[in-house]
Amino acid sequence: MSITHLVTHSGGFHADELLSSVILSRLYPDAQIVRSRAPDWITPAAARIIYDVGGAYDAEAQIFDHHQRGAPLRDDGQPYSSFGLIWKHYGRAYLAAMGLPADHIETVHLGFDAKFVLPIDLMDNGALSPATAGPLADLTLPSLLETLKPVFDNKEPGADDRGFQSALSIARMIVEAAIGQRAAKLRAETMVLEAIAATGEGRVLELPMGMPFRPAIVKAGADHLLFVIHPRDKDWCITGIRKAEGSFEQRADLPPAWAGLSNGDLEAVCGVKGATFCHNGRFIAAANSRDAILAMAEIAVEEAIGGHPASSQV
Repeated sequence: MSITHLVTHSGGFHADELLSSVILSRLYPDAQIVRSRAPDWITPAAARIIYDVGGAYDAEAQIFDHHQRGAPLRDDGQPYSSFGLIWKHYGRAYLAAMGLPADHIETVHLGFDAKFVLPIDLMDNGALSPATAGPLADLTLPSLLETLKPVFDNKEPGADDRGFQSALSIARMIVEAAIGQRAAKLRAETMVLEAIAATGEGRVLELPMGMPFRPAIVKAGADHLLFVIHPRDKDWCITGIRKAEGSFEQRADLPPAWAGLSNGDLEAVCGVKGATFCHNGRFIAAANSRDAILAMAEIAVEEAIGGHPASSQV
């Protein structure tokens, strides 16, 4: 079926129909977005998708409103906004259109729904107040998007539609970036799990580049790992592994004597030619070659586990 029109309400705009428009306009790039409350437009028809207006939720008829009595609820009783409904029915197709591998789509769909879509749904329905963000209330995504509405005394014809289009461009960049980050984390997870398998019982995990690694380490139950090494643009680095998400406590810190040193001073203390830097917090250090970073890693592991160098092999 060819979709020629994406129909939402006219007037002021909110995050839910903006974000719905992001999803639908990716899937139907040739369709025209129509902002109207005219009965002729908000009545279901084969070539249109109607959302956040129309007083009905009927996926087969392609109408997705949530303002009517008996509005749709999630399985846990939490309310949908139009964004949640559009994501439920079109989100997987959107992810496929974004180029995600088929075996990643369901994971990203569920995660994005829980962390991004649901808060928009709750806020739009008044079930969650931006005030819960405290000083950051005005910096929540719905609040920021609404700052692009024309001011109350701007009576220029088409001001609302121009504001909508400006906000839509920003909303599109945010959604695509958020999806891109989630997709990248899954790609990284695959690479990290392969590296963990290759490392065996070694204490140092070598990765081919910098990437998110902690979720895969936790998923693999690789509790024996203490440090991660990987190349950067012009050098190599060694980093600690946080004990818990949101915590700065590491499974093992780099040696205290290295803290805050660089170049010759660090080389003299650690005894590794090519050592270039150690953060004062002892969670990251750098060297100018793989051999140098491996030597630093061996020393760091030996000190962390109390003098058992055989366990420090990569």
